Amino acid sequence: MTVVSVNVAVVRSDIETRAPDGRTGIDKRPVDGPVLLTADGVRGDTICHTKHHGGPDQAVYAYAVEDLAFWTAELGQEFTPGGVGENLTVSGVDCTGAVLGERWRVGEAVLQVRATRTPCRVFAGFRGVPDLVKRFIAAGRPGAYLAVLRPGTVRAGDPVEVFDRPDHGVTVADLLAASTVARERAPEIAAAREYLGVRARAWLDRALELSGA
Repeated sequence: MTVVSVNVAVVRSDIETRAPDGRTGIDKRPVDGPVLLTADGVRGDTICHTKHHGGPDQAVYAYAVEDLAFWTAELGQEFTPGGVGENLTVSGVDCTGAVLGERWRVGEAVLQVRATRTPCRVFAGFRGVPDLVKRFIAAGRPGAYLAVLRPGTVRAGDPVEVFDRPDHGVTVADLLAASTVARERAPEIAAAREYLGVRARAWLDRALELSGA
């Protein structure tokens, strides 16, 4: 399990977005050399709209080359590292099956899985596929948002080690499904509540209240 690339934003204003300034940092591209990961995020990256993106629970977004290959075949366009807006492109790491709360040792840093990726229309505009949000959710390959527990530098070629995994078994793919197309599954996510980021925890609490669970 290795890091294929570390990717940071090229800020663009030519992609449709509801943001008042029209800017987005979804276009991530590989950089050379070591990159520092901190609790605030990836050094050199840009988060344009912090209401919905970034923060300590979404400091780093990881996606696997195996899943990028799926999208290359599915959509007939090449998904290179950074192609879904991820900071870390990894190989041999099960990002879809990542268990909420599991910890990764990546280069000098220690990361913890906290949330799933929920796609938005900016992502669809970035790839030029109008129905991509629906297709991304249906495919169940969301990638993982991670918090940085121990800051450190990471570079292409660094090993990735999953060294601790909670036994509740709730994955980022489970969280994506429960928060979008299978809301009846929200009670299943409660087993992982202590590991959720602030945004996901707030969603879960609302969902459980509405369900009466």
